[in-house]
Amino acid sequence: MNESKRARVFVVEDDPDVARQVARTLQEFEFVTQEFRDGAAVLRRLATERPDLCIVDLGLPDMDGMELVREIARRCDCGVLILTGRGYTADRVMGLEGGGDDYVVKPFEPRELVARVRSILRRRGTGGVTGAAPGLQRRFAHFGDWTLDCAANTLCSPSGDQHVLGTAEARVLRCFLERPHQILTREQLEGTRDLSPLDRSIDVRISRLRKRLEPDPQNPRIIKTVYGAGYMFSATVEWS
Repeated sequence: MNESKRARVFVVEDDPDVARQVARTLQEFEFVTQEFRDGAAVLRRLATERPDLCIVDLGLPDMDGMELVREIARRCDCGVLILTGRGYTADRVMGLEGGGDDYVVKPFEPRELVARVRSILRRRGTGGVTGAAPGLQRRFAHFGDWTLDCAANTLCSPSGDQHVLGTAEARVLRCFLERPHQILTREQLEGTRDLSPLDRSIDVRISRLRKRLEPDPQNPRIIKTVYGAGYMFSATVEWS
């Protein structure tokens, strides 16, 4: 496969053995990889190059991994897979809330790593090929007094305040905006058919969106829960 058509993955991991294992596994499946030993190095590279996905270890020597995930989501419209030895649910939730798309707990099975990388790229519309996700031709979505700039992942509030959304959060909101007044399952919002019943990543993102959009997040009127079925976006959407 031509290298220009292969998905590019940045591996941010300070343990050289783990980094080599991750890179070697991905290269076997036709991914192009670059390794970085700390957060500062990958942030410098992001100034000149945009990957399709970053794999980020939370235990970095120079900065908190959660902070790096948030910074990557702010700077770059790429997928983020969190690689962590932390097994605590709170750490996983914080990573997803900070802009991560998914996580893998070390030690990991190589096949699981590849499956999760492919799943993120598929959900984002990359499909393993470098390039912009489909659906961005219609750039601005207007609902109520809100506007989402889909190319910049920027949400403009009724008061005019600008909020940069994390990649995963923006993707879920776009999914709602493209299909308003329809019941969407958690699998549809996540973009996968095999979502585990224990996977709460969508619920975390729905909660964050409600905190941004709803006057009373405990009694939502825009993103409604349809018990036993999924969620529904109840606002009218216009595109420009």
